[in-house]
Amino acid sequence: MFSLRRKPAGVPAPEDCLPGRDKPIATSSVHYVNGNPIVPPFPANMEQIVFGMGCFWGAERLFWQLDGVYTTAAGYSGGTTPNPTYEETCTSRTGHTEAVLVVFDPEKVGLDALFKVFWENHDPTQYMGQGNDVGSQYRSAVYSSSDAHLDAAKRSLAAYQERLTATGYGEVQTEIAPAGEFYYAEEYHQQYLAKNPSGYCNHGFCQVAYN
Repeated sequence: MFSLRRKPAGVPAPEDCLPGRDKPIATSSVHYVNGNPIVPPFPANMEQIVFGMGCFWGAERLFWQLDGVYTTAAGYSGGTTPNPTYEETCTSRTGHTEAVLVVFDPEKVGLDALFKVFWENHDPTQYMGQGNDVGSQYRSAVYSSSDAHLDAAKRSLAAYQERLTATGYGEVQTEIAPAGEFYYAEEYHQQYLAKNPSGYCNHGFCQVAYN
């Protein structure tokens, strides 16, 4: 039987993106769980990396639970529209993917541990989506804040691709690139599953309770 499902569109060109706005949208400044700031400045010894792995609600919780992670935030990254809203991002016309900013102490948690959480908690072989969540706003991505992080991400991808290929899976579709602007999501998205402990991530692939 032939599938009639169309391949999702890729990331829109800058000229096709929504105009956005000059000022950031209103959001939190403090992490709901640990009380640390989610906006800079951060302590000088901290490093940053941004992950896109589908809906950011569940993804953010996975990282803030790690020892050595100083803070996390939900937001939009990898696209064009300045200061986008959630509704705009959901149109697939901002170029951004739902993303999680992870600020961590490299003396307490290494990149390998962060990459393990990333690769093993979503499907990096799916193009422009996760499960039933389809669109460029749900794409798999790693945005690196340094050349060292970028090189580490590429090595990690190669290692996981080798394992995936050996077990019959397809090619990893994850976008790996230098980090651009990270735009914070609205306040209600920040640490969503801590504020809603019996809540669900109501987006297709993530329709499971994170309890």
